[in-house]
Amino acid sequence: MERYNVYSTFLKETYGEKVYKLPISIPDTCPNRDGTLGVRGCVFCGSIGAGYENLPASMTIEKQIEANIAHIGPKYKAKKFIAYFQNFTNTYLPPDRFRQYLIEACRPGIVALAIATRPDCLNETYLDIMADVKEKYGVDILVELGLQTANYKTLQKINRGHTLAEYIEAMVMLKDYPFRNCTHVIIGLPGDTEEDVVETAKIISALPSHEIKLHALYVIKNTVLADWYRDGQVGLISVEDYVRRVVTFLEYTRQDIVFQRLIGRAPQEATEFANWGMGWWRIRDMIDAELVQRDTWQGKKCDYLHGKAVRKFMSNPEKER
Repeated sequence: MERYNVYSTFLKETYGEKVYKLPISIPDTCPNRDGTLGVRGCVFCGSIGAGYENLPASMTIEKQIEANIAHIGPKYKAKKFIAYFQNFTNTYLPPDRFRQYLIEACRPGIVALAIATRPDCLNETYLDIMADVKEKYGVDILVELGLQTANYKTLQKINRGHTLAEYIEAMVMLKDYPFRNCTHVIIGLPGDTEEDVVETAKIISALPSHEIKLHALYVIKNTVLADWYRDGQVGLISVEDYVRRVVTFLEYTRQDIVFQRLIGRAPQEATEFANWGMGWWRIRDMIDAELVQRDTWQGKKCDYLHGKAVRKFMSNPEKER
């Protein structure tokens, strides 16, 4: 029995077979790196953003897709793929260039486009472009938003460059478009507590959310966080604490939301700390074991929506929910 909504299961049910993401690089940057908001980015962000498995942005999107399919297709017998615009902020571009990149990714075998961006880099102009591409080229659209935490003080500390309000506004805008959305969350940010984990899960669940990505805090080399780590200015939670926090996050998350992942991965050569030196699958297995040990599951404590305090006045409380 799956105790949470697993992404691979969702994709198979949606597309009738396994679907794999193909990372796409484009020559973009971030307002938190080019001087608009800052120059070093978030304290945890490395010089290449998140695209450790990406091909260089100097390659055309067509060539990147062809190369990735040639590698992944035979290995996994895959026929359907999601083109994932992953690195940095993929809507931080002039609208015409953004449109052209999306069109170039609409290749044979591509069933969806996933666009990773920041909440403060999204508005109706870019959403309308995505809607137009979806209609004309018959691809699904997934918008991935980096939130990381609902704690606005932590967002300021990690130099995120936006607050919780921008994320909420972006999610409200997205509800009027025929897209799925995914929220990125980092468990174990400096200063975050288990209460912040609960509140982050609750805020995401109270919004029109579809998917979530969780991962632990990495210490990427040559970052502000790496400086803090070496100087002893920041402590990292234990793997056991991470597992407990993930399970708590699951308990407070709305039952229909799909989890793309519960733990990520980063290359050892690029990090000073990642996943406690353990394989990601071991930590995933620890999370599964904790769910069983606590006899709990996604949504078990998601009882706070739809006017919890007034349910006692309803003749049929379940119907009101």
